[in-house]
Amino acid sequence: MLQISRYRPVPQSWEQPIFGEPLLLVPGWSQNRHCFTCGAFVKQLLAYGADIHILELRGHGRSSRNLQIDRGLHPPDLDWGWDLDSYFLYDVPAGIGAVKERTGSAKIFYLGASMGGMLGYGHAGCRDDLAGLITIGAPSDLGRGFLRLRLAARFGPALIGPLIDAACHAASGLSRKRVRFNHVPVDFLLRLAANRKLRYALRALFNPSRVTEDELCFLFSEGGEKEPRRVVEQFARWIRNDEMKCYATGYDYKAHFPRIDIPLAVIFGDLDRIASQKSTSGITRNARSRYLLWRAVKQNSHLELTMGSDIDQICRDVKDLVEYAARKRRLQAVHSLGEDGAAC
Repeated sequence: MLQISRYRPVPQSWEQPIFGEPLLLVPGWSQNRHCFTCGAFVKQLLAYGADIHILELRGHGRSSRNLQIDRGLHPPDLDWGWDLDSYFLYDVPAGIGAVKERTGSAKIFYLGASMGGMLGYGHAGCRDDLAGLITIGAPSDLGRGFLRLRLAARFGPALIGPLIDAACHAASGLSRKRVRFNHVPVDFLLRLAANRKLRYALRALFNPSRVTEDELCFLFSEGGEKEPRRVVEQFARWIRNDEMKCYATGYDYKAHFPRIDIPLAVIFGDLDRIASQKSTSGITRNARSRYLLWRAVKQNSHLELTMGSDIDQICRDVKDLVEYAARKRRLQAVHSLGEDGAAC
């Protein structure tokens, strides 16, 4: 069972050019809704009139494992058995379908941060239910231009995984209770960072001059979630093989990039090593969108793009894309009515 948090716009005295336009926000790896709410990102989009829906993927935030247990639901992958394919095949389509049903819209706008944006690339290449796609800090060639990440993906699973498994096996023998390495405790690590105990280890993910201490502490203490080991291993496989694939079905994200013709905005920080100019160029080269924005945000890294001091410009980019697509849709509707009238 997945949860979606809705933030409805309220009519204001100022112009709201995208009033009522449904916008689905999908957080990134190990994140929940607070990656969008810890700063003014949602508030700014509401001021423009967007009808915002934040989907929390399985195991994250309000879509937690505890919710499934409390509701008497026991899916087979409940014990951290899901992977990226689960998000792509089930969670994202379910979230889009729910927003369409709730708003009565045939198509909606999709905004994904980091992993949420990568899932959006895959969905837009094979479905026709999006009016526009915005990605923030979402690489289309994960690991490209980031040697350390490529080395970690190549050697980490082979070296570190067996060591942790052996330690878990030994711990199981000592405690007489099975101990398994089936998830990464990102929430625990981020809480340590909130107390500055591990802040240095995450320094490459944010620029402290572009985000406030309060925003960082809130994100680290409330915005992190555990992430299944299988998700991490699938990311590592993508990096090693320079691919983005749904292994459950064989669907190739990159092979379907040319099928993306909806308005597209790809936004990244110029200090971001994960989503850089090199690692986001593939989608911009291969997508066939007539409206295409590819923009680096100066002095931004990865985490602050949805909460830092530059979100005003990022939200304007989102507003511009939605306004363009909505205006085009209205013009097409008027043109269609005109043709019908002429035929009569």
